[in-house]
Amino acid sequence: MTALKDQNFERILLIKPSSLGDVVHALPVLSGLRGRYPAARIDWLVAPAFAPLLVGNPALTEVVLFDRSRFGRVGRSLAVTREFARFLGDLRARRYDLVVDLQGLFRSAAIARATGAAVRVGFRGAREGAPFFYTHRVATPLPDEHAVDKNLRVLASLSARSEPVEFCLALTDSDRRTARQLLQEGEAGAELGERPWVAVVPGARWETKEWSESGFAAVIDVLTERGVVCVLIGAAAERERCARIAASCRKSPLNLAGRTDVRLMSAVIEQADVVLCQDSAPMHIAVALNRPLVCLMGPTSPARTGPYRRSEDILRLDLDCSPCFLRRLRQCPHAHRCMKDLSFDRVVEAVIERLG
Repeated sequence: MTALKDQNFERILLIKPSSLGDVVHALPVLSGLRGRYPAARIDWLVAPAFAPLLVGNPALTEVVLFDRSRFGRVGRSLAVTREFARFLGDLRARRYDLVVDLQGLFRSAAIARATGAAVRVGFRGAREGAPFFYTHRVATPLPDEHAVDKNLRVLASLSARSEPVEFCLALTDSDRRTARQLLQEGEAGAELGERPWVAVVPGARWETKEWSESGFAAVIDVLTERGVVCVLIGAAAERERCARIAASCRKSPLNLAGRTDVRLMSAVIEQADVVLCQDSAPMHIAVALNRPLVCLMGPTSPARTGPYRRSEDILRLDLDCSPCFLRRLRQCPHAHRCMKDLSFDRVVEAVIERLG
């Protein structure tokens, strides 16, 4: 039997449907696979919301959309079950010879098996019984291993190059022009060409990851007084939070929350002089685009999900209870000290330092 490292795969499917930050963490695997198999067809199965980040990537052959919401009633609805069967049939018809499952859950592993690929690679420590569906199981990551390094273990199993780590976000000149047009709106936008500007990203998926709205508003006020333009960025779900912050500022900043998809948001972030954020997908995008940043962290682990190889960009308190990985404020027995006690002065100082 030919060793995995010696096989020359021609049709590859990478499964990583979500979430946005995790998709960014998987980009170096795509780069490594393309380097190892330059002539291969390489497709990526991803949720529609995150597909814009991948479309047009020169390392990819095709983006395969997997809309989980469409298949929620598989087994209970005949129409939905038939549609899902057609979806799996389409994947099988592509005749993949290698499937890499970076999601590591029952659904993703079952899809990998349904493709009929002879080689299916995933993590030994994957959840929900996923390893049962793999033909090759990659060693379980170390407890404090970064998510990017965990994914790179897959490349090692295929004898693919993992260094230098390349995130390969393929933004176009058209993306950048659209971002510039959006940024030039309003009074704040008119000043962007003449003054430095900071992308302020106050949202995060967990409420425990978020610094206070009053803190962000105060930082924006101080930076504005010092001649720095601030622009609020966020997803549609963060529109109200960003609106409250903008309303609390003495001079209302440009608020782009909810006005960009993930691709346009990336193009906006690429042009920022500094990104002020928390442990969130835009932070990982900023790292992928090599932008200066200040990342506020509390309940999560800098080693696992902090800015990749950029620990100097993290502001956090050294508390015995951190990281706790609690998602809800009501679960915290310490009054959310890890974020509440991050001082306004430290944040301003860190941003100013990166502005030079």
